[in-house]
Amino acid sequence: MPERRTVALVTLGCARNEVDSEELAGRLAADGWELVENAEEADVAVVNTCGFVEAAKKDSVDALLEANDLKDHGRTQAVVAVGCMAERYGKELAEALPEADGVLGFDDYADISNRLQTILSGGSVEAHTPRDRRKLLPLSPVERQQAASGVALPGHGAVEAPAAVPEDLPEGLAPASGPRAPLRRRLDASPVASVKLASGCDRRCSFCAIPSFRGSFVSRRPSDVLNETRWLAEQGVKEIMLVSENNTSYGKDLGDIRLLESLLPELAGVDGIERVRVSYLQPAEMRPGLIDVLTSTEKVAPYFDLSFQHSAPDVLRAMRRFGDTDRFLELLETIRSKAPTAGARSNFIVGFPGESEADFAELERFITHARLDAIGVFGYSDEDGTEAATYENKLDQEVVDARLAHLSRLAEELTAQRAEERIGETLEVLVETLDEEDGWIGRAAHQAPETDGQVLLTTDGGAEPDLAPGRMVRARVVGTEGVDLVAECLSEEAGR
Repeated sequence: MPERRTVALVTLGCARNEVDSEELAGRLAADGWELVENAEEADVAVVNTCGFVEAAKKDSVDALLEANDLKDHGRTQAVVAVGCMAERYGKELAEALPEADGVLGFDDYADISNRLQTILSGGSVEAHTPRDRRKLLPLSPVERQQAASGVALPGHGAVEAPAAVPEDLPEGLAPASGPRAPLRRRLDASPVASVKLASGCDRRCSFCAIPSFRGSFVSRRPSDVLNETRWLAEQGVKEIMLVSENNTSYGKDLGDIRLLESLLPELAGVDGIERVRVSYLQPAEMRPGLIDVLTSTEKVAPYFDLSFQHSAPDVLRAMRRFGDTDRFLELLETIRSKAPTAGARSNFIVGFPGESEADFAELERFITHARLDAIGVFGYSDEDGTEAATYENKLDQEVVDARLAHLSRLAEELTAQRAEERIGETLEVLVETLDEEDGWIGRAAHQAPETDGQVLLTTDGGAEPDLAPGRMVRARVVGTEGVDLVAECLSEEAGR
């Protein structure tokens, strides 16, 4: 009998990282590793790190150190860093954090089982050497698809079709049905799952380092996205969330920039799927046809995760972005003219180099009139290797902190007001969990997982549908708790 090998995956950061972790889990399960939920029960703890901003990097380091502590009083024998921070810093991270027994980059994912086995057996694996992943593929998007077959793209599948995958895969493991289709193993039983639509980004925002370590934009083929969605539906998933660095660019390297508009109805038609959600939309790339599909297709959530970042023209130009307050408000008005209850959220950076008091006031004007359901606010900080890090006219940290606190308070007030505007609306709510204190909790179409608030379901109105995770029920909003909604379940016939 082969020796029992256990591994736990600890995931930090965004939904894209969650997809990557499930691909790693699939590869490891196919090679005989036993996946366990808690790191203290694993021979190897694999920490999928985030390398986006300073706070996320700190969380990643803390998670690695916490996992390392388990080696003194638990089963854990090795701690390995993967993910964006490992890819971005590689050997530098390994030298700064000797507690990590391995620092593996994206190129190591295809052989993750052998890498972990070497480390577990007491051997060493050379730490990843970072490189600018934008240079791995042709500059022209239409030339990338063929070249991408030799480049590691997490969430897209193997660089080469895995040769050693057994025909009789372990239960719950998605088959690699094509040369780039990923093995995938779900790490929880949530009725919601993310599906990677693409990887990388061709935009050159001056504050963002993501393209340098995630690479140029590469779309997944529609057949792969559809097959993965079908498999997830078979696993009990009711809502899929399409994720990438920029979903509005989907298809441009496949010769059809409008490919998302034709793919969405197909995904919504997958048997068992009740809701399709699209995240990470670029305002400058929004087009009428995409707005139409997002606001009128059955089972596609009228949800707009728009990356505004700011609204003052001078700040946006310094960010290498486009638009202004009035154009952004016009975009939101166009959306709401087609779907009055559509959800909209965004993130903003305050204290960007050169941001004047007038620029900050313009940003306040925008968010005051935008009626966004969720708002994330971040204070600017220099990121290694970005253009903005070289800018002059940096604001004093006290000024950045004051603007961050001010806008955060305003955002909290405005999103609470927006929630109150929804009192009286009838929602389609996907039931997710049963909380000991709050009872059944779910999310409506305007609420993405973990970022946009939730719906607290009650049966005070008399209707008592058979609530369970994954069930879709109709409910009427009767109150709010900050950005969260309180809603009464309607008739049993409304559920499905």
